[in-house]
Amino acid sequence: MPLSKELKAKLAALPAKPGVYLMRDRNGKVIYVGKAKSLRNRVRNYFQSATLKRSDPKIRGLIHSICDLETIVVHNEAEAILTEGKLIKEYKPFYNTLFKDDKRFILLRIHLQDPFPFFRVARIQKPDGATYLGPYVSSTSARVAKEFVESHYGLRRCRPTVPGAEHHRHCMADILSFCSAPCIGKISREAYRLRAEEAVAFLKGERREVLKELEKKMTEAAQAMKFEKAAQYRDTLLGLRKTIQQRAKGTHDQARMDDEAREGLAQLKRELRLPCLPRVIETFDISNTGGAESVASMVCSVEGRPQRNRYKRFKIKTVVGPDDPRSMAEAAHRRYSRLLKENKPLPDLVVFDGGITQLRAGRQALDELGLQSLPAVGLAKRFEEVVWDLTNQEPPIRMPMNSPGLKILRAIRDEAHRFALTYHRSLRDRRIRESLLDDIPGIGDKRKMILLKHFGSVQRIKKASVEEIAEAPGIGKKFAETVFEVLNR
Repeated sequence: MPLSKELKAKLAALPAKPGVYLMRDRNGKVIYVGKAKSLRNRVRNYFQSATLKRSDPKIRGLIHSICDLETIVVHNEAEAILTEGKLIKEYKPFYNTLFKDDKRFILLRIHLQDPFPFFRVARIQKPDGATYLGPYVSSTSARVAKEFVESHYGLRRCRPTVPGAEHHRHCMADILSFCSAPCIGKISREAYRLRAEEAVAFLKGERREVLKELEKKMTEAAQAMKFEKAAQYRDTLLGLRKTIQQRAKGTHDQARMDDEAREGLAQLKRELRLPCLPRVIETFDISNTGGAESVASMVCSVEGRPQRNRYKRFKIKTVVGPDDPRSMAEAAHRRYSRLLKENKPLPDLVVFDGGITQLRAGRQALDELGLQSLPAVGLAKRFEEVVWDLTNQEPPIRMPMNSPGLKILRAIRDEAHRFALTYHRSLRDRRIRESLLDDIPGIGDKRKMILLKHFGSVQRIKKASVEEIAEAPGIGKKFAETVFEVLNR
């Protein structure tokens, strides 16, 4: 991809140090914030031709949008993580939001019911009966923890479910890395499992005396002038302390969030007079521009937390013009008629973004489906009032702004708004792109697809020269001149 002289100069001057990088578009807006152990290696990698060829469309879209960048050098990777988080909160870059669902922290997995349990690295926690430890904010933390417990407790690193003498023939782990070698009977199954359970207890922060033992070994090595060995103990000790502290903090934060969610659900049940705890809440929102490209979103939360695999989006079909209440009714009718048809469970509470008008339209759609007993409320933006009584005999409910129940409703309402807006913008941008190409005389669907596939976007076609456009398969120079002229009027 063609780079400006300024951008090439910045890439050439990148330091091989940890830090954070900010990527900007042609308007100077920050579109992505990332961290790196080596700014030089990480940032330059974006602009390699192989990256463009192998990356998914989201990465390619980011790369094509970069017009400028800046970097912040920090002392270490941990500081880079913290700085990255602060800058993402400050700038809310578009591509960080787009990528965030793809990022998962590392976990350590061990199945204690296996004959000879062993640790492996995982990214997704599955309901498979195994014990998962973490998450760890960096692969280095996970690696240090895994290697230490394997060596300290004599746990195997091979992958067979039941290792035997045949596997030992090709393995020297018992000689090189302190493996207890259960494959050749050096340790019984019961004794080995006790070691695995102790390793798990250590990673949970329940065996602090092991760290004291390691500190003692470090001191002894230093006194014996074995400084290299002492440095290894020191690095391992620092890494393990950091890892255990991270996990303890994560466990504490998780417990606090769980408690707050339970308290919030109980408050919603009480304040809204619901028949049961609203463990499953579905929320609807509408997004359009003057009625054009009108869409609806339905997002779901379970136990007070968003469940993205349950999100749905609807392109409004029956409503003409900017009519949010009728659009809300259409989306609700389509959603719950399908659930009834497929005999799937209904939510405990339905929330419509808006006041009495939106709630009345949504409520009518539910009643038409025979769902009079399904609780539904509206969340009005003004004063964050919960509208629930269509007879106007009961006033809207105003919960304190910091109350856990209102936090749950606001969070899921904001998520519904984000999800609807993202879908609406994608349809609007696609329509704009297609309309620009449609202005070109003699273009058909085939040529349109050739140009978009070759360049990736209309913006890239606009920036290309006549010669570059003519290089696309099936696009001659004469037609390339027409494309260039129309897109650059």
